[in-house]
Amino acid sequence: MGWMANQLPLHALHAQLGAVFDSPCGWELPFSYGDPQAEYRAVRTAAGVIDQSYSSVLEVTGRDRVAFLQGMLTNDLKVLTPGQGCPAAFLDAHGKVQALLTVLALDDRLLLMLNGGSAEKTLQALDKFLISEKAYFRDVSAEKALFLIAGPSTAAVIKRLTGEVPLPAPWAHAERTAGEIALRVITASGETGETEAWLYAGASEGERLWRATLAAGKPAGLRPVGVTALDVLRVEAGTPWYGHDVDETVLFPEVPLERYVSYTKGCYIGQEVVARVKYRGHVNRSFTGLTFDGDQVPRSGAVIEKDDRQVGRVTSAVNSFALNRPIALAFIRREHLEPGTLVTVRDNDLMLTARVTALPFYRRG
Repeated sequence: MGWMANQLPLHALHAQLGAVFDSPCGWELPFSYGDPQAEYRAVRTAAGVIDQSYSSVLEVTGRDRVAFLQGMLTNDLKVLTPGQGCPAAFLDAHGKVQALLTVLALDDRLLLMLNGGSAEKTLQALDKFLISEKAYFRDVSAEKALFLIAGPSTAAVIKRLTGEVPLPAPWAHAERTAGEIALRVITASGETGETEAWLYAGASEGERLWRATLAAGKPAGLRPVGVTALDVLRVEAGTPWYGHDVDETVLFPEVPLERYVSYTKGCYIGQEVVARVKYRGHVNRSFTGLTFDGDQVPRSGAVIEKDDRQVGRVTSAVNSFALNRPIALAFIRREHLEPGTLVTVRDNDLMLTARVTALPFYRRG
């Protein structure tokens, strides 16, 4: 029997919209709806909607849920009131990244939205630390529909959909309705470099919500957006994806994720390493950008060399629509991080010339 990728609940609907599918990560995802450049342009000038229902969500209940996770995650959860949220990382004792997530506080529970990480692996790791605390984890990934809206017209689309604009604070969230559909609107940021919001609803409402979103967004020029355009958008914005650019081999301080961490909250797993690097030391390599001459896009994993020595590796590379040339995200040793440094990228037999470039490549305005 052949290996089968998971399909999104709305697979058939995406196919009707002309989606071309590929399965890079165990999920068969819409790679484009026929024109990645037009999808990209919609997000940069108007709005796009991306079906992210493949992502994992854990629900945490029990009276000790905040206290327990406060000792596990990099950010300060004790300051969150219902309707607030924050990004955070889960590290091991050596400061290596086990998961990147968004924490949303509700009246009676927390939702942990995992960025590219498997819920099962994270659950097993957290479970090892649970001793007598009253904190109960449930994987609710299959019970939700999750759509990302991104672009300068995001607020206008959501106002047409729900009658109210998204809350202004980052990671703020509130219950809303779109006609008969109950949903949660979450103010997001950091994927595309544009204004962003998530629509979170029950899986059974996914199709109605997707159709309602397309209808509400039509006057604003909203389009469905596939993985190809999203990849270009997020690489231009310098956004690392977990499982792609960042994984459990990466030290948290090697990646620019300052908003994921509180330096004043007290102990959590991996905190000593993070504090030591911040106040006393440095990391040997860091996450940065590369801009290429020519039109060859290197593959992920290509080796970066300087003076015939290996100094880093490419983690993601795309052809940038904003810069009209190939760009990449990469880890490079710190002595070669100066923007403008010329390096060679070796991709099998290809030798490509690149310049170290500060992130992000694209900034609105």
